[in-house]
Amino acid sequence: MPSEIDQQRTIDGLRAVWASVDALVADLADDQWRVASPLPGWDVQANLAHMVGTESFLLGREPETGGEPAADHVRNPIGEMNERWIETFASRTPAEVLAAFRDVTAQRLAVLDAMPADEWNAVGFTPAGEDVYGRFMQIRVFDCWMHEQDIRAAVGRPGHDGGIAVEVSLDEMTTAMGFVVGKRAGAPDGASVTFELTGGSPRSIHVRVEGRAAVVPELDGPATVTLTMPIVSFGRIAGGRLDAADHLPNATIIGDEALGRRILDNLSYTI
Repeated sequence: MPSEIDQQRTIDGLRAVWASVDALVADLADDQWRVASPLPGWDVQANLAHMVGTESFLLGREPETGGEPAADHVRNPIGEMNERWIETFASRTPAEVLAAFRDVTAQRLAVLDAMPADEWNAVGFTPAGEDVYGRFMQIRVFDCWMHEQDIRAAVGRPGHDGGIAVEVSLDEMTTAMGFVVGKRAGAPDGASVTFELTGGSPRSIHVRVEGRAAVVPELDGPATVTLTMPIVSFGRIAGGRLDAADHLPNATIIGDEALGRRILDNLSYTI
């Protein structure tokens, strides 16, 4: 069944996360743009170039470089396209990359603000499989917020753990929790799990296993296991970042310790 994604809320999420990224990088020294991030082979500039590239692609543009990426961390066609965009901006100055970011995000917001509902709800490609265009944009909020956190980790500026962009990102991450609990962690039939996320936009995510694992609005009783952690830690672990190990001690397990540990060990689900 196609997702139902609130158009204005999601656009507001994109506007907020792009503004936060802009404010984060605007006063960085040039050498900070070359600091390695928690993504293999990507420095701060590569993270911003990736965002520029994806939004440029959504405007119908192609990367300037056409070579085949040889990086070991490239595992799929999306990864190949990402590397081509990063290579396109590799020789540009930080000021030029920031200018390109501001230009493309302004254009994308203009397109989205003017988009009629039938286009927003049209079913087609998304990185999570066939779904409405709005789902793709929800994923874009999540992706940009994750890369903002990659930059924050690289330059030592933690923040942005609350607000509309975080709330939309959590909406997207919630869609994967049934898969994480049921398929990846192998929670048994009858089990229930609660993720208690703390921070500026706290949230409880409940998963119940009845034949299959599914996210539910609430549980009938206490969860089999409750995992409590900061929102940013949840994102870093689920995103499979290299700094995920630093965030694991921030998670507490109440209830079935073995199941809670399996969930944490299998929480990484993104491509």
